[in-house]
Order: sequence, then C-alpha cells, then structure tokens
Amino acid sequence: MISPRVTRVRLGALADLPLREGRAVTLDGERIAVFRCDGGVRAVSNACPHAGGPLADGVVAGDTVTCPLHMRVVDLLSGEVSDCAERVRVHDLVVEDGIIYLLRQAG
Repeated sequence: MISPRVTRVRLGALADLPLREGRAVTLDGERIAVFRCDGGVRAVSNACPHAGGPLADGVVAGDTVTCPLHMRVVDLLSGEVSDCAERVRVHDLVVEDGIIYLLRQAG
C-alpha cells in the first residue's frame, strides 16, 4: 500500500512506452528518463553524471542503459554508473491499470 505522504504523478500509458526504450519527461524542472525494461518500468535522472548525456536516448539491456555520449553503463535499479564515482537519482514508479505513475514524497 502506498503511504498517504506519497503523491503519484501520472507519466502516461505503459502501452505507449515500447519495450527496451526510454522516454524523457520533465517534472518541476527535473529531467527524468523512463524506461520499459524486461523486468519492469524504471526511472532515473535523465543526465549522465559524466558529461550530461541524455540517458533516455541510450541503449537499454536488462536493467541498464548505456549513455549515448561516452558509453558509460547506468544501472537503472541502483543508479550506479560504470567508470564514474557519481550515481544518478533513481525514482520510484508504480504501474496501475496500465498507467505509469512516478511516486514522490508529499510536502
């Protein structure tokens, strides 16, 4: 059950997000990359910490995406980036009745 302190932001229909592809969305000025992976739907910040590459445009394999600029691999579950000490922010998602929602802490 979702805590009442968590708000849901509708991102769109699961059917509109092809398998192993990403889409970029902007919420409150934050760029977020949303992916439909074999294991489910994932979301991370849409900027690789190495050089700001658009992760939504990367190649998805399993639960990772490869940055299109310098080929760094980002783990979509942990936010870890290969060859980089920094991580990307991982966002919580839920899919209900075919709709993807991003979960955010209220207040």
